[in-house]
Amino acid sequence: MPDQSTDRSRDNIVLIGMPGVGKSTVGVVLAKILNYEFVDADLIIQQRCDKTLQRLIDTLGPDGFIEVEGKVLADLEFNRAVISTGGSAIYSHEGMEHLAQHGRVVYLRVGLAELESRFPGFDERGVVMRRQRGMSLADLYEERVPLYERYADVTVDVDGLSITEAADRVIKALG
Repeated sequence: MPDQSTDRSRDNIVLIGMPGVGKSTVGVVLAKILNYEFVDADLIIQQRCDKTLQRLIDTLGPDGFIEVEGKVLADLEFNRAVISTGGSAIYSHEGMEHLAQHGRVVYLRVGLAELESRFPGFDERGVVMRRQRGMSLADLYEERVPLYERYADVTVDVDGLSITEAADRVIKALG
């Protein structure tokens, strides 16, 4: 992560984390508390491409989807917004660097056991898996966690928290 200590224009909050961790739900509550705009990057991708995420993944394949997602993320321009990214945003270095230049990146972390209970049908929800066949949620978790940690300015554990508690914890962590 580049040094951003001299750039105070980073007034956005960018939420990253595994699918099912609550980025969109926590993001909406966080935006209401802070009087920020809420932006769902997955919805922007769907609108720009006029297809569901799953249809895009099926049509373009994982690498093609990641390329489209990265371009959309790199084009986002907001001020005072909470931006909820898709779980695969961290596969696009260009997209994540752009977001990091314009906001503080918050990794919403949850343990694998809780994630499995929150997200039983993960393979049916437009989740990008680089190795499409035979990839479990545990495999995906193991692959992505180091990337979330690399891009995060702040990590917030949300295991067992309500949506409001998670939003409050993000605010506290950002100080």
